[in-house]
Amino acid sequence: MSTSDNSTGGSSTGRGTGGSSGNAAAGGEVQTAGAFDIRNFIGTLIGLFGVILVVWGLFFFTPAEAEKTGGVNANLWAGLAMVVVAIAFVVWTKLDPIRMVVRDNEPGAEEPHDIAAVD
Repeated sequence: MSTSDNSTGGSSTGRGTGGSSGNAAAGGEVQTAGAFDIRNFIGTLIGLFGVILVVWGLFFFTPAEAEKTGGVNANLWAGLAMVVVAIAFVVWTKLDPIRMVVRDNEPGAEEPHDIAAVD
């Protein structure tokens, strides 16, 4: 059977992993949410909107818009801030992944796997 914490290389995330090895030893294995982590979706959407604003600010900033904002390229700065926040979300996901214990259910159960969060 694989180790209980493949994705992080140990308990370096600061979360209590003492209970996870006991759960994994009871017939389950620890897996991460991976691409289905909600922070990936949030970071991707914020990043997409940020890139659109950066492009808009770089190529479509007119003197009329500069007059409205007091000379500040609001689209460019807001887009750059959104890209930085998106990068922070993706880095957060990689540094502290959501882990769960997955066990096979008994034959005849409605769901083939039982999933429990690792605290």
